[in-house]
Amino acid sequence: MSIDLKQLKYFLAVAEEKSFSRAAERLHISQPPLSQQIMKLESELGVKLFARTTRTFELTVAGKALMSEAADLLGKMRMTIDTIRQIDRGEVGRLRVGIVGSAMWGPIPSLLEEFQTKFPRVSWTLHELGPTLQYDALRAKQIDVGFWREPKLDEDDLKNDNLRQELCFREDVCVAINEHHPLAKEEAIELTDIADEPMLTLALDKSSFPRYLIQCCVKAGFQPTIFQEASEPQTLLAMVGAGLGVALLPETTSRIGWPGVVFLPIRTNPPSANLYITYTTLDDAPVVRAFLNILNPVKPGV
Repeated sequence: MSIDLKQLKYFLAVAEEKSFSRAAERLHISQPPLSQQIMKLESELGVKLFARTTRTFELTVAGKALMSEAADLLGKMRMTIDTIRQIDRGEVGRLRVGIVGSAMWGPIPSLLEEFQTKFPRVSWTLHELGPTLQYDALRAKQIDVGFWREPKLDEDDLKNDNLRQELCFREDVCVAINEHHPLAKEEAIELTDIADEPMLTLALDKSSFPRYLIQCCVKAGFQPTIFQEASEPQTLLAMVGAGLGVALLPETTSRIGWPGVVFLPIRTNPPSANLYITYTTLDDAPVVRAFLNILNPVKPGV
């Protein structure tokens, strides 16, 4: 049996119009090919769909049954086609976002709000993970995109793992310092001004970002004294507020507004806290494409 959707569409037009001529006009075809398609459909099914006389044109019992089924089938097919097109445009699906905690104090929440507004049928979930775990999750297809603060990864490593990394938000590092510290009254300081201060840092074994900050201190001319490490920026700020030391953190962390903490810009050559997005290139995921179009990553040199 070989029945196609076009035959059902033609049959439905004739059944609804109760006229071959009106159905042909509605379908923008001539009447002979329409009649041929109906005859072919009847032959394939082995039933008569229309009871034709010189004065009447009625559906048979089989024709009435097919009319109901065909209408449902064509309606479902239209819905299926619409859904497939929406999926291809990234309007339907799910997005799993890996993220480091400090990034949530920056532009990511507003980005997700915009994405949800434009694509309400896409469900998304946040997975707060360190860069190393995000990288592993991307390779294992457990998340779709990852955000972390890293110097750009080696292009060969990314290519070998079918990943791409792009700069999406530029940001500098600032110094979080206790409000009673003598430096707290300054509008900006040099990195070397905190050379003798106890350093509070994000965990050195979970990300290369805090290790990068230590290297920036060494490059500025001093080896910082690490007093305590913590997994979350809030923990560091609590210790800064208690006067236990200073911390180097992304500027957007100042939005937390922690009691007893002042955030000071670094005047000369501040370390970078740029935020990168990493995603797989192996699958052409429409939802990821839609997300990237909203994100509009920063182009090199911008």
